[in-house]
This record gives sequence, C-alpha cells and structure tokens, in this order.
Amino acid sequence: MTPACEAHGIGFAYDTEPVLSGVDLTVPQGVVMAIVGPNGAGKSTLVQALLGLIPPLAGRATFFGQPLARVRERVAYVPQSTSVDPDFPISVEAVVLMGTYARSGWLRRPGAAARARAREAMDRTGVADLARRQIGELSGGQRQRVLLARALAQGADLYLMDEPFQGVDARSQQAIVDVLHALRDEGKTVVMVHHDLATVPEYCDQVTLLNRRVIASGPVAEIFTAENIRIAYDAPGEAAAFLRSLG
Repeated sequence: MTPACEAHGIGFAYDTEPVLSGVDLTVPQGVVMAIVGPNGAGKSTLVQALLGLIPPLAGRATFFGQPLARVRERVAYVPQSTSVDPDFPISVEAVVLMGTYARSGWLRRPGAAARARAREAMDRTGVADLARRQIGELSGGQRQRVLLARALAQGADLYLMDEPFQGVDARSQQAIVDVLHALRDEGKTVVMVHHDLATVPEYCDQVTLLNRRVIASGPVAEIFTAENIRIAYDAPGEAAAFLRSLG
C-alpha cells in the first residue's frame, strides 16, 4: 500500500541555525504515529515543512504517492488551539464548516451536505452543544476539539496534528484519543507531534524519535526503547523520569 506520507531529505534552518537535517520518513496508512523528541528537536517544524507552511530548504514530501497539490483535500492539518485568535468573532459551527471548503471551494456557500458533515464532526468530537458559541468563549480543550472537528468535516484521509493535547483538560484529551483511534480503525492515518512519552504506547501504533534528524521510526513495540530514547534526548533531563520508570 502506498504510504500516507513520505519525507525525502527534508532540511530546514532558521537564519543560520539548522533545525532539520536530511529527514527521511515513511508513514504507513491506517496508523496513529507520534513524533516525539526534546524541545527544539524540530517536531512542529517538520509537520509545517511537510505541508509547505514553511518552505523546506532541501528535500520534498509526497502524500499517497503524489505532491500535496494533487491530493490536498485528502490531507488535513490540526494546529494547536493557541493558534486560534480568541477575539475573532466567529462561531464554533462556522469554524467547523471551514473544513468543508477543501472540497467545495471558498466561494461556494455551504450546502446541506456540507452542513451535515459539519454536524457529524461536531457530534464526534463532543462540541455539538457549543455550535452557536463564539470560539473565544471556549476553553483550550474545547477549542482543540473544534479544530479537530474542522478537520473531520473535510473528510480527509491523513490528519497532521501539532500537539493536540497541549493545554487540554482530561475530558477533552480522552475525547480526542477516542476520535483518533476511531479514525485509525476506519483506515485513516494520524501523525501527531506529541510530548508525553508515557502515553505513546497507549495512544499510538507507530513512533518517530526526532532530534533534528530521525533517530528511529516504526512500530512502537520495536522502536520505543530506552536506548533509542536516550539517543534522541541528548539533554537527558526531559526524558529522565520516563526512563527511570522503564527501569
């Protein structure tokens, strides 16, 4: 089966400071993959470079064997909830409806089918009762679920997520995990930047350990070892507690 996403030699730098160097990555279809690594490892930068949100200095990415431009409607991006301007006057329903524009276009008014997809997405993420609320009135966890609902309304096959559990309450975290696992069970693919090492085995099938380059990538049972984690976290303080828990 064609991989959901492949990175080929991705490189990026801020000014003269290298952030990513020769990143090769293969994401199979039908998995939940975590991208983990220390602060400053380039995790969020990699996701943004794959999507062309920042232009990589080297390398390229393909999605389902094609350039992104040819399969854009099959690829959804879920940013952190902090990316939402709380002062922007827009309702939850309007935000979620934006997800339908990938297929219908921005100039076309959402029809009955698009509104039905948006309602289903809000139901799945547990925000249907917030549909008329302004986005700025929501908690961080609620906003993150709204952003996930927007991606679901797109009907994508691959979901790239930037720290979806950052600043999220326990209820929202479990709701998001349930949706991610349901997507996987439907044959969809999820790639998420993640910082909590302890929950990787519970949440994910595959893991990529990143520290400006790929240290190791593959099934959690094979790749998520103490040795690989020590190599990735060259500043051991960040991973020390988790490594102690492994014995």
